[in-house]
Order: sequence, then C-alpha cells, then structure tokens
Amino acid sequence: MNNTQTLSEALAELKPFLQTAWDKSGFEKLTAIQLKTARSIIEEKDIIAESPTGSGKTLAYLLPLLQQIDPTQKNTQVVILASSHELVMQIHQQVQEWSMDSGIGSTTLIGGANVKRQIEKLKKKPQIVIGTPGRMNELINQKKLKMHQVKTIVLDEADQLLVPEHLSTIENIVKSTLSERQMLVFSATLPETVQSKAEEIMNSPEVIRIGKEDDDRPNVDYIYLVCEARDKIESLRRLVRNQKMKALVFVKDISTLSVLAEKLRFMGINAGVLHSDSKKQERTKAIKEFREGKSELLLASDVAARGLDIPDLSHVIHMDLPKEMAQFVHRSGRTGRLGSESGTVVAIVTESEERQLQKFSRQLDLSVSKKTLFKGELVDSE
Repeated sequence: MNNTQTLSEALAELKPFLQTAWDKSGFEKLTAIQLKTARSIIEEKDIIAESPTGSGKTLAYLLPLLQQIDPTQKNTQVVILASSHELVMQIHQQVQEWSMDSGIGSTTLIGGANVKRQIEKLKKKPQIVIGTPGRMNELINQKKLKMHQVKTIVLDEADQLLVPEHLSTIENIVKSTLSERQMLVFSATLPETVQSKAEEIMNSPEVIRIGKEDDDRPNVDYIYLVCEARDKIESLRRLVRNQKMKALVFVKDISTLSVLAEKLRFMGINAGVLHSDSKKQERTKAIKEFREGKSELLLASDVAARGLDIPDLSHVIHMDLPKEMAQFVHRSGRTGRLGSESGTVVAIVTESEERQLQKFSRQLDLSVSKKTLFKGELVDSE
C-alpha cells in the first residue's frame, strides 16, 4: 500500500477479511491520505498527518492497523483516542464493519456511560479500545485497562485533543505504554502549537500533509448571500423552501440557536437542535430524525457538532461565521465527503462578515461565489 502500487496490488496484500470488507464498501480507489500513510504505519513509524475533513482519515489508519493486529493475542494492541462521544462511536462502527470475521475484538470507553459495563467488556480482552481521554485514563489508573502490550496509540482529530484541558490526561495515557510504542496523530487542521505538542510525546514523527491539490474528494461549491443581520432567518427560510437539502446549520451560541429554532418552527420548518446543553436522549433523537429525513435542517453549535458525521449531507450553512479559520474548515468539510456526489457550503453574511469570509477564502485558496435569491433560484449577484 504505497503511492506507486496499483489498487489491485495494494488490495492483494490485505488479509482476506479486509479484502471482503473493501468489496462491500463500494470504494473504487484509495484516497491520497490512505496512500501516503499506509506504508509508514505498517513499518511502525510515528506519523503526524493533516488531511481535509471527509478525506478518509479514519480508514487511513484503520486499514494498516487491522492488517497488523494479531487476533490470537488476547490483549489490547491498539488504543484510539477521540474528543467526543459521537466520534468514538463512529470510529467503532468503522472498526466493526472492517474487522468482520477477523476474530478482532473492540470496545468503547466514554465518559457518562456505565463504567461497570465497560469493565466487563475489558475482561473479554479486546484488541482495539476506542475512547475519550478522561474515561480511558480513569480505567488505566484503576488498572482495568492494561497498556503494557499496546503497540499503537492513535489521536483522531488531534487538534481537539492536544489542548490545555486534555493535555496532561493524554500525556498520562501515553506514559502508561512502553516507550517503543507507535503513535499516529491525525487532524483536519494542524496548527504549529498542536504539531509541537505532538512531537514532544512522539519518537521522530514523519509529518504528512495532504493539500487541496492532492485531495480527491467530491466537488464542493462555496457560495454566500449578503443581507442585514435581522434578515438572516428570512434568507435561510427562502433558501430551504426553494432548494432540496439536508443541511447542517452552524450558529455561534446556544441563545442564538434556540431563537433560530423557535422562529423556524413558527415558519413551519422542522429543524433539529444540537448544543452542549442538550441531554443525550434529545441529541440522539435530533440526529436520528435528521438522518431519517424527518427534519431538513440540523442546527448546531461548534462544540456540539464535534465528531458528528452525517452521510449524504448536501449543505453546510454558516448562519454566523466562526472567528477562527480552522473552525470554518472543520464545519465546511462535513459536506462533499467520500461516497457523496458533491456538496454546497453556504454562508449567510452581513457586509462586515463578507470581508472576513473573503479573508478566509484568500487564506484557504477557495473560490467563493456571491449569490442572490431571485424567484427562489440562486443566481449570480450582479
């Protein structure tokens, strides 16, 4: 599995259970990040990898790691850390799909879930453990999760993990393993601060960056509408009424989100709501209804949307622009993911936000078209 191989050569190297899973997946080729990291992972090197959201990062580390795991050894061999419950569950779902009939066991350790049940699952000695840092560290300290035979630690969405609130916990987890273990750090955005923190706890990592020119995901159109702040909801209503969509709508804070949800309901638009104060059942219900098409919009704050992966998401709508460019990248990357035809990112901005959007587009080398709604159709703004 490297850049020079044909797909059939790369797949021929895989164990039969992975070849079967590949055939079922419907994928036609490996993505840039999968090609560029596979050989280094198999050679047990430490790597830091940056690749756009939706470019197949999870599979980039899972395929070579599943290839390497020894199912006859009943102990934890791979630990995957993620920042949110949703991301942990998504990674676990992929592990289960790709490890079918392999004899490889896996389990999840997330905060807020029943700890006794998690300890019972660990007694079955799964080879892969996926979890959030706090709960993982807690069970290591209680000696319920044994790390002395762990060969690889993965940090998924590392820019959300290598932050002050998680740093000491991550360091404790890493220190609980043997010094010759492998570390894999994956992220959609890799600020210098994150890279330097990662390097401190790694062994001479190789840094791999996938730029736009390497990225072979479906096409994403970036467009924006300009209006007064008070007219944003009306612009959203007209957009939803006239365009067929399954859209994730980003809002800056909980109070704005609640007001927007209420006004949309009054307008007869069914929108699910996700924010950091949402109870787990409310959150699960909102995501389920959106996935099933019972609601056409899912309103979310940045924190609440971390790790959320909705297949076939047609649009990402920025009702409020984020302050940070990295956040704009994370949000926008949720549409036009692998396996979909294309996606559209829409920013509904005021004149002052338009300047900020243009700044982002210059820094990211994006082509962003100004549009207007005319008789329900999106047309180029004269």
